[in-house]
Amino acid sequence: MADQPTVLVDRRAGFRVLTLNRPARLNALIEEMYAALNAALEEAASDPDCRALMITGAGRGFCAGADLSNRLAPQDGKPRDLGRGLDTLLNPLVRRWRALPFPTVAAVNGVAAGAGANLALNCDIVLAARSAKFIQAFAKLGLVPDAGGTWVLPRLVGAARARALALTADPIDADTAQAWGLIWKAVDDPLLMIEAEALCARFAAGPSHGFALIKRALDASERNDLDAQLDVERDLQREAGFHPDYAEGVRAFLEKRAPRFSGRRRDG
Repeated sequence: MADQPTVLVDRRAGFRVLTLNRPARLNALIEEMYAALNAALEEAASDPDCRALMITGAGRGFCAGADLSNRLAPQDGKPRDLGRGLDTLLNPLVRRWRALPFPTVAAVNGVAAGAGANLALNCDIVLAARSAKFIQAFAKLGLVPDAGGTWVLPRLVGAARARALALTADPIDADTAQAWGLIWKAVDDPLLMIEAEALCARFAAGPSHGFALIKRALDASERNDLDAQLDVERDLQREAGFHPDYAEGVRAFLEKRAPRFSGRRRDG
């Protein structure tokens, strides 16, 4: 329906679920969706009660990538500047996505192609239904993987597999994606949302400040040598140790009970 939002936002206890909502087009991305996703991420990041985020797709697919129906050259014959679209729409979204201060989970149902695949792979944890397919479809169009694809793929699966995935544009199924380390886990289709929701609920009840620090440490490790990373660990461990969640975690361990974390992502 034309009047339906392109991104649905479902507020749960401690987390939010974003659902890409163009099922008739396999949730192919259009400008309106980039704007809606950016707005949803900004709102979630500013909400202290939001401590995890899930993204999934409506219908039978996760996301088919960019909608190509309006990508042909206009009538004047001049090609479109695709780099401008990345600068203004997709790249700001990817940067905001990776900077979120809480865990992000992708629940991949069905096909995840092109930018849609890479949006999922930029999440902290990717769960996929066994029926899902991951496709770096760009080479079929003479294009370069975007949405961070050329950055994230070698880090997840290594140089050889990253090059093959990008150059051949061959699909891989969820079980292969798990075996290669592209995703965290492949699950039976009926269990996908159950497991993803349980994971988000677990994060929502966990030490949110500590999760944010873990993300910062892992991001820093991508550019640091060991000596620099040891300093990062020292600084972040110092910050973690002054947060009340650490004291609660120790007390719960000693008292042999489940911890009751504050839910605070940061002090203040």
